[in-house]
Amino acid sequence: MSGEIEIDFDKMGGLAPAIIQDEKTGEILMLGFLNAESLKMTLASGFVTFYSRTRQALWTKGETSGNRLQVISASTDCDQDAVLFKVRVLGDGLVCHEGTRSCFTRLLSISASPVSASPASTTTAPAAGAGSPQISDTGDTR
Repeated sequence: MSGEIEIDFDKMGGLAPAIIQDEKTGEILMLGFLNAESLKMTLASGFVTFYSRTRQALWTKGETSGNRLQVISASTDCDQDAVLFKVRVLGDGLVCHEGTRSCFTRLLSISASPVSASPASTTTAPAAGAGSPQISDTGDTR
């Protein structure tokens, strides 16, 4: 066994999601897709190259805008089917094609009420009927 980590591109038909994170601030900047060739190019060049699902072609982020993504580190998740690139943004810092720093600017409304986590909620719950309150889908205790 070579010890080389291989990304599982088979789960998504030859692609794997790539999360782009600012190496200093931790901000998530964008999500793109890789195929085996774009990953190889990224690791060899030190600049993120994606596979465009729309154009069905490779593209190096920032080729036309100048907002290149220099890879500082690369890691994969426990299933080895996604990649996280921590990057330094070169250029004016506007990563999104809509002219914003991050592509994640559109808020979705959440109708569920947040439930605060207490230390007791992170441990194994007692068996049902053991006299402890149960939380319903609406957040009411019973």
